[in-house]
Amino acid sequence: MFINLSNHPSSKWTESQIKAAEQYGEIVDMQFPNVDPAGDTTYIDDLANEYAQKVNYITNGTPSVVHIMGEMTLTFAIIIKLQKMNFNCVCSTTERIVEDLDNGEKKVLFNFVKFRNYAKM
Repeated sequence: MFINLSNHPSSKWTESQIKAAEQYGEIVDMQFPNVDPAGDTTYIDDLANEYAQKVNYITNGTPSVVHIMGEMTLTFAIIIKLQKMNFNCVCSTTERIVEDLDNGEKKVLFNFVKFRNYAKM
């Protein structure tokens, strides 16, 4: 199973990203939560516990691949917890293409390249 824990539903991914994810198994989308910027470390730890348990429940405890992209402190906390539970955590890598427009604005495109493992903690 490939859990997509991000704010980017797989229904909006490119064909190449979907194919790369499907190599790990069935894609299951899970919305990354909004994180209160005033929250303290206890708040982050509690939220990380909640989401690690949700992932564990969805996968029925079977170690799977979890694509995690979101607010940095919560992402880090969830990764540590999931890795201790033997989940493989990955991020998506992209090529950033910037085009300067005539009106002074910029157009930014992101092209998916691959999934990369987070380093084991």
